[in-house]
Amino acid sequence: MRYKVSSQDLSHLRLGETDTVEAILRNVAVILATPQGSVPLYRDFGLPWDFVDKPIPIARTMMVAPIREALERWEPRAAFAAIDFQLDPARPGRLIPVVEVEIDVGKV
Repeated sequence: MRYKVSSQDLSHLRLGETDTVEAILRNVAVILATPQGSVPLYRDFGLPWDFVDKPIPIARTMMVAPIREALERWEPRAAFAAIDFQLDPARPGRLIPVVEVEIDVGKV
């Protein structure tokens, strides 16, 4: 089954989630919201921020591969399917990646 996730989904974050699919979606949202280097003992966790301060078309292109690689590494139960971007109306110039992942419910 396919699900869409963004870093904005952390507003309903629940720790100790018992539903496996919800836990996977939470993990994907955390990966999208975490700058690489900000987690002690897991400095590679999250996304590199090389795309910050780049023009939006360039930033979009620069974000796709690192997002896919981070999901494959840190949450392999969610298969990357697609990515889209939204602009944050409250903060001009801020891109919000919206990732579509596929989770095989029969395997989790």
